Amino acid sequence: MYFSTADIEVAVWVPPLVAFGVSFFTSMGGVSGAFLLLPFQMSFLGYTHPSVSATNQLFNIVAIPSGVYRYWHEGRMVWPLTWIVVLGTLPGVFIGAIVRVNWLPDPRMFKLFAAGVLLYIGVKMIRDVLKQGNGNKSKNNSEKRFQKMMKTARPNTAQKGFSRGQSNATSTVTHFNLRRLGFTFYDESFDVSFPGIFFLSFIVGIIGGIYGIGGGAIIAPFFVTFFRLPVYIVAGAALMGTFVTSIAGVAFYQVIAPFYPHLSVAPDWLLGILFGIGGMAGMYLGARCQKFVPARAIKWLLAGIMVLTAGKYVLAFFGY
Repeated sequence: MYFSTADIEVAVWVPPLVAFGVSFFTSMGGVSGAFLLLPFQMSFLGYTHPSVSATNQLFNIVAIPSGVYRYWHEGRMVWPLTWIVVLGTLPGVFIGAIVRVNWLPDPRMFKLFAAGVLLYIGVKMIRDVLKQGNGNKSKNNSEKRFQKMMKTARPNTAQKGFSRGQSNATSTVTHFNLRRLGFTFYDESFDVSFPGIFFLSFIVGIIGGIYGIGGGAIIAPFFVTFFRLPVYIVAGAALMGTFVTSIAGVAFYQVIAPFYPHLSVAPDWLLGILFGIGGMAGMYLGARCQKFVPARAIKWLLAGIMVLTAGKYVLAFFGY
């Protein structure tokens, strides 16, 4: 099948199948999988126009709601954290889109930029996981209690424990103002800076707007490694933030497209929707299965994917 905006030809079943496989695993860490679909589109499908960023964000819009629904249904959405992420990333996404079109239209330079971002975060996460494995006590004891409960609970009991009516058993917001956000997760308290989360989200929004990923692939590892937040809580907030900012990103790319007639800027709607359909199924199942997977394994998954993807981009930049 030929996709005119992307100027590529690919079997109609390939985009949803690839998106399903990617999203199933990445959604466990609060990542939509868009940051892996982008190199797939560029390297395997040959889709290198700037519009690939907008198409990637269109995938987020279609795919993410199913994953967010599962986290909400299981009481693992800390909504104040989610809205701070959204408010911070939105202006950054617009800035990032302008940077992408005007200063990073060359796919070679764009890949080098993406490699730097992914490599830094991936290495930081690996160091953090190794420190915990060498005997340092993890600050997120709640993750261990949560995982222990899931291992010992019977299947029907586990599902009932995550019903919407019992959401407070999982997480509860204790305070929220312009200075601090506090919440509990399995009897462990967490307190983070509102300005700190907001500023990080703004920077991530710029990077996400350039890369076309909505920012979840960057902000989820940052929350886990720098703010020491539990991955079981971070995932829902990161996905929801990615969803909202992706809507803004796609709309912005579509609006500015007429001002760049010499470039393919607007998303390829059909291709993005096909990716999104596969991602929708993958995210729903991934979010549902996440509670049965150890937090350490999810962190290794995120870190490994980032480092390998970055390495591939660096090698491509130098012609290998």
